[in-house]
This record gives sequence, C-alpha cells and structure tokens, in this order.
Amino acid sequence: MSNTSLAGRTAIVTGAGGGLGRAEALALAAHGANVVVNDYSEAGAAVVQEIKEAGGNALEVRGDVGEWALGDQLVAAAVDSYGSLDIVVNNAGVLRDTMIFNLTESDWDDVIRVHLKGHASLSRAAGVHWRAASKAAGGPVYGRLVNTTSEAFLFGSAGQPNYAAAKAGIVSLTLSASQGLSRYGVTSNAIAPRARTDMTAHVFADDPDGARELDILAPERVAEFVSYLASPASAEVNGQVFVVYGDMVALMDSPKVEQKFVATDGTFTVAELDEQVSAYFSGRSPHQNYAAYSVASLDTTGVENVAN
Repeated sequence: MSNTSLAGRTAIVTGAGGGLGRAEALALAAHGANVVVNDYSEAGAAVVQEIKEAGGNALEVRGDVGEWALGDQLVAAAVDSYGSLDIVVNNAGVLRDTMIFNLTESDWDDVIRVHLKGHASLSRAAGVHWRAASKAAGGPVYGRLVNTTSEAFLFGSAGQPNYAAAKAGIVSLTLSASQGLSRYGVTSNAIAPRARTDMTAHVFADDPDGARELDILAPERVAEFVSYLASPASAEVNGQVFVVYGDMVALMDSPKVEQKFVATDGTFTVAELDEQVSAYFSGRSPHQNYAAYSVASLDTTGVENVAN
C-alpha cells in the first residue's frame, strides 16, 4: 500500500457541505478514506452522494459544531459505522466581519463558538477515543488532527477581531494537542488556507489566468495537502503551522525573541524603561510589529485581495 494511501482509514470533516470542507471530504475519499461528513445544513447530504457516486464510502452527521455534544456524536458515528477513527479535519466556520469599535457580543460569540469551540469539541472527543484506543492496544495508534487557522491571525486583520482571535486560539489548541496526544500516536497540525469559496467570494478578484484548468485559488489545491497530512507519509510532521494556497505550501517558523531589555540594577524603573525601550522603538516602522506582514510576500497567485 502507498505511504500516501488512506485506504481503510476513517475521517471526519466538519463544515463539509461546501467550499473547502467539501473539497477536503472529496479528496480524502478519493484517497481511500471513509468520510463522516458534517455540516449544519442539508448540504452535507449532497457531498455524501458525490462521494458514493464516485465509489467511496461516506455518511452524513448534520449538526452545529458549536454544540459540545456533537463532537462525541461524530466520533461515535465514525467508530460505529466504520470501526475506527483515524483522521479529524476541523474546518467549519462562520464570518461576522466588523471593526473592533463596531463589534457586538453576538458577533464575538458566534465566531468564537463555531471556530474555536467547534475545534475544541471535536478535538477533545477524538482525543478521548485515541487515548483509550492506545491504552487498549498497549502502544501508539494512528491519529491525524488537522485544524484550520488563517492568515488573519498572522496579520491581525483590522476588520476581523473576532475571527483573528479565534484563529490564533486554534493555533494554540493545535500545539497543545500535538504535545498532549503525540504519545498515543497522534499528530496535530494547522493550515492557514486561501481558497475561493462562497464564504470568500467577496475577498478575491477573478483568477488572472482564466484558461487555467484549476483556479489558482481552487480549494482542491488545499485539500490535496490536507490529504497528505492525513496520510502515513506525514508521521513526523507534528505541531506545525502551514500557509497553503495556489502552487505552494509554506511552513511557518515559531516566534523569536527580537530584543531583551535588562534592568541595570536588577529592578526596572519607568525612567529606565523609557531610556531603554523608547530608544529602541524610536523611528520604527508601524508594520514592524508582532504581525507577520512578511507572509504577504509569499503570494505569487496574481489574484488581488479585493477586501483590502
């Protein structure tokens, strides 16, 4: 069997009724996986039908990932129907874009609940399953957790304070899971994808190369990388964050210490902080901060971000 084959594996994909989630579900099935398709609407049923018509195995579990109990239901559906759970792709999300001064409580709660709580709910349920399976087997089992963050967390998008915060939380959740589950044979990684979907229709201009067989921002491009992360071939990839779109996959580096300030006499005073810190930041570019603006230079798609 190929090191990238998913034959005999079972995957759960949330938000799989359309867009990136649909592409991920179809790709995983094409590589041989049984797929539990989750969406909050009836759109998931159509994806299940697509997979079956292509010769794959799939079932629908409709529900809102923001409901904590749904995580357990999805894991139970995978195990009861196919005998195992091997892959989890947390993808479901919503947008409530607004500037920080217009942010409402519901704007905040909706995005945090679906994105961050939704990721946490299914990750926890899958973690419970994998831990128990590992203990029963007396050693590591097969587990792949793929979470969906965003460049919004890297940039701190001005019009997405809720979304950026949720996506930053997902990265921390991914890192925690990578450390907490690796002893059981589970890897945990996050992708920051760009894809042209209904949710992002207002963001990107048209593909500049209309003759291209596959749109440079086609979700299928991202789905192929997700299939790789779901495969045995990615066994040594753990606790990583990737920016994925177009013709490239970029591995993000961890934050680094830029400068260390030390009190001369062991304890800082405000005056000494002013002397050291203010001098260091004098004349500094407003774009030279914790936001990863350099990531923008990766873009070679030629597709304008019309949201900017």
